[in-house]
Amino acid sequence: MKFGEFMASLQKGGLKHVYLLAGEEHYYIDKALERILAKLFSSPQEQSSGLQKLTGNINLDDLAGLIETAPFFVKSNVLLLQDTSLFKEKKGDEAKDTAKSGKDKALERLLDLLADMPEYSYVIFVQNGKADKRRKIYKAIEKAGAVLEAEAIRAWNIDDWLQGKLQSLNKDMDSEARAYFSGVISTMQTISLEFLDREFDKLALFTEERRISRALLEKIFAGLPEVSVFALLDAISERKAKKAMQLLRRQLSDGTYFTVILALLTRHVRQLWQAQVLQKQGVRGKALAKPLELNPFIAEKLGRAAMQFPEPVLKRSMLELIDADYFLKTGQAGEEVLEHVVIDLCRGAA
Repeated sequence: MKFGEFMASLQKGGLKHVYLLAGEEHYYIDKALERILAKLFSSPQEQSSGLQKLTGNINLDDLAGLIETAPFFVKSNVLLLQDTSLFKEKKGDEAKDTAKSGKDKALERLLDLLADMPEYSYVIFVQNGKADKRRKIYKAIEKAGAVLEAEAIRAWNIDDWLQGKLQSLNKDMDSEARAYFSGVISTMQTISLEFLDREFDKLALFTEERRISRALLEKIFAGLPEVSVFALLDAISERKAKKAMQLLRRQLSDGTYFTVILALLTRHVRQLWQAQVLQKQGVRGKALAKPLELNPFIAEKLGRAAMQFPEPVLKRSMLELIDADYFLKTGQAGEEVLEHVVIDLCRGAA
């Protein structure tokens, strides 16, 4: 299950006796684990005395024994197992040996237990990274319990998180605000859901209005370097040289490090070039979202902008940005190299 469906099932239904929380997005895993433990324990004190934490590999017979052990002085026997090898992909000889050896008695005992857990026992597996869905134990947990697939958040798949967060705050966004949010996220090389979570909580305190406007989002995100460069990248996409130069000089005078501007500018030129190549191959509109790892709305907008640039200009600008990275960091050039690239992008001819 994806995060939204998983959390909804926790809220509506009763607790399962076995869970697997696996994937690359730690924010989702932490939130899901927090919710499960809150349902299992009535206080932090009860949790500290009733939760058994195990990390790494464990003998399967020992694990089965722990599951079967009745709790003492606590109402439930709760096991938290982190990063075992039970869900990792088998490779080479290991996979062949398993196939030849037939049923593994210890594993079969554990699988039988997971399918029919004692009323007093709960097992939560936490896996850093994707779990191998072909493993017998994965299928057993999926059938008897619940599996969270914590997919890493990228600009193109953040809408589910956003919708869930807005619902939790009893808010919604107008179309202009959503477009602005998508644009801001597209400039972020790494998306931190913890950060976004905090910022939206702050945003809810700023207004009693149900609908979130673009103006309010701009106030909340104004301090981010990526956001302050967002308008510059937009001006470049529109090939408005005068506006782009004004925004560039303002960012530099406001103290935005040239490394931030350089990194985002390089990424933007690379995406324009990629969008242009993809469209020549027949990938157009919202279909650009996944290969570019962008929100569909932003990918479609970028695709339209990309076709306005001669390919030699994008290629030349990319090479100039690579050189600028070296010359700026070694002190052999100043901010004029960034200005030259921006002018060339907006006005350059093939």
